[in-house]
Amino acid sequence: MTRVIHTGDTHVGYRQYHSPERRQDFLDAFEAVIDDAVDGDVDDEGSKTPRADGEAVDAVVHAGDLFHDRRPDLSDLLGVLSALRRLDAADVPFLAVVGNHEATRGSQWLDLFENLGLAIRLDAEPTVVGDTAFYGLDHVPRSRRDDLDYDFASPPADADATALVAHGLFTPFPHADWDTEALLDAATVDFDAVLLGDNHAADTAQVADTWVTYCGSTERASTDERDARGYNLVEFGADAGGSATVDIRRRSLDTRPFAFVDVELAAGEGVERVRERVREYDLSDAVAVVSITGDGDPVTPAAVEDAALEEGALLARVTDHRAVGGETAEATPDVDFADPDAAVRERVREMELSDLGRRLDETIRDDAVADSNVRDRVASAVGEAVAAGALDGSPADGEAADSDAAAGEDDGIDDRRDQVSMEDFL
Repeated sequence: MTRVIHTGDTHVGYRQYHSPERRQDFLDAFEAVIDDAVDGDVDDEGSKTPRADGEAVDAVVHAGDLFHDRRPDLSDLLGVLSALRRLDAADVPFLAVVGNHEATRGSQWLDLFENLGLAIRLDAEPTVVGDTAFYGLDHVPRSRRDDLDYDFASPPADADATALVAHGLFTPFPHADWDTEALLDAATVDFDAVLLGDNHAADTAQVADTWVTYCGSTERASTDERDARGYNLVEFGADAGGSATVDIRRRSLDTRPFAFVDVELAAGEGVERVRERVREYDLSDAVAVVSITGDGDPVTPAAVEDAALEEGALLARVTDHRAVGGETAEATPDVDFADPDAAVRERVREMELSDLGRRLDETIRDDAVADSNVRDRVASAVGEAVAAGALDGSPADGEAADSDAAAGEDDGIDDRRDQVSMEDFL
């Protein structure tokens, strides 16, 4: 039997809401996963307790977006290195693929960790842990997926199970743009499980005879992520007849609390009613997320934020859904003007682009496409859309923007802020 932690979308380095405390939270969550893999939980007094199930894991499998940005700050890089060294000292291998947020033009940070002997970058060749062969598929822009042949080397004869680790938005889950069934049909290996990253919501489904699962993110990267954060525990084995078995269980992480305060104002009610509702919650060191609906009076967000801070909240986000056009206190982009790459990605992610729009965005910002070829690629995509009648009306009902897929492509801006690039480091 092989037992692994399946994690991903750790987004180390994300300075959410411009808060240094939130940035540390993302690193802390990643370190908590490593702690659990190495020696179980550590309480407030520093005492170690056994894993909840009393069994060790054979590997940590990371499904991409280890970092939030392709240029992580040095402190974040060193924090990850320290965690990986602890994992290495415990003889627990770290297997991973590259996600869209962290992808660089050439060598990846994962390559650096592999060169240091701290990680294994999964690819088309099998990496065997216990009785299971693991393969990897990095995030691939939609504009380049037609070139994929899904040609994987055969697993060893003594491998009881096979697993593909990939990063992308796969069917049958929400916002999908990658056909899981087509991948499995085209793959030269029969996978027993596909361990995914990119969608921050944990979920599991079965496609044909293959288990397909998202581990979810380890910290809340947006106010839409209300469920507890965590990761998957996955066991691979074989039944009495020799057929592979896969068992997927969920484990939660103790992350910074988010208090979701939903207020529906009746006619005549206003900011004082919202402040009353805020005071009903335990906001100690929490992120307060206040959502306002109803027919009441206009509300000044600053007054609500002050009430939350008075109750001990780390910070507060106020969204008045009654505002014209959906404009809210949270609508001001969280932009670090020293980070134009991130600003572009965040804006694109917020735009509800059509399928064609996302394809054009990926093509234009894909470094693998030479500038001289961009015009031809765009013309071809538009021509196909016209021929298919895709421009005759508005996007289909229910079409949603990708959670990360459009957000992580490099836009070609070569900034020189106080962050570390692969070129600077190597």
